[in-house]
Amino acid sequence: MRLPFLSADAPSMADSLPSIDFGFEDLRDRMARFTTRFDDFIAQGRKRVLEERNQFRINVAELHEDQRMKKKDIDILTHKSTTHAHTLAKEAAETEEMQSAIASITSQREARAAYRDRLRAETASVQNAIDQRLEAQRQHAKYLDEQARYNLPELDFWTDYLCMRIEGAGAIDHLKFVYTHVDERDWEKEAWFELNTEKRDYQVNCMRPKLKSDGVERCVEKLNENRDLGIFLKGMRGLFVDVMK
Repeated sequence: MRLPFLSADAPSMADSLPSIDFGFEDLRDRMARFTTRFDDFIAQGRKRVLEERNQFRINVAELHEDQRMKKKDIDILTHKSTTHAHTLAKEAAETEEMQSAIASITSQREARAAYRDRLRAETASVQNAIDQRLEAQRQHAKYLDEQARYNLPELDFWTDYLCMRIEGAGAIDHLKFVYTHVDERDWEKEAWFELNTEKRDYQVNCMRPKLKSDGVERCVEKLNENRDLGIFLKGMRGLFVDVMK
C-alpha cells in the first residue's frame, strides 16, 4: 500500500523529535582545555627530556673529564712510580757500591793494621837485636878497654921486639899490623895483615904477602881462645918470615 505524498507544508518527522542538547560548546571548551593541558604536558615533557639529555651530556662530559683527569693522574702516578723505581734502583746501586767501597776500605785498613802490627813486631825484634848487639859491643869495648890497660906495656915491648907498628885500617874495629925485617935480603921490605876485632871472635881479613890459610887459622884460633895478642903477633911474624924465604 503506497503512502500518500506529503506536502511541503506538512510537518517533518524531525520536527516531531524531541530536542536534544549535546553541549558542544562545553565539549569544545573541555577539548580546548585538554589540548592546552596536553600541549603543556608535551612541552614540559620535551623540556624535561631536553633537560635530561643536556644533563646526561653534561654528566657524560664530566665523566669523560673525570676519566681524562684520572688517566692523567694515573699517568702522573705511573711516571712517579717509574721515577721512584729508578731512584730506588740507583740508590740500591749506590748503596751496593758504597758497601763495596766500605768493604774494600775495611779490608785495606785491616791489611794495614796487620802490616803495622807486623812492622811493630819486626821493629821490636830489630830493636831487641840492636840492644843486644849494643850491649855486646859495650861489653866487648869494656873488655878491650880493660885488656888495653894490661896490654899497652906489653904491646910496646912487642912492637919493638917484633919490628912492628900498628896503623888504622880505614874502618872501625879494624887494625893493620905492619912488620919490617922479615926479609933477610931487604930489611925495609914490609909485610902486613888486617885484624877485624868487630866480633867476639877476631878475624884476619887480608894480608900481604899472601900466607897459607891453615897457618893463619891456627894463629887466629889460639888468639880467640886465650886472647894472648903477643903470641898471636909473634906467630904471624913467623909466617911472614917463612913465606919470605
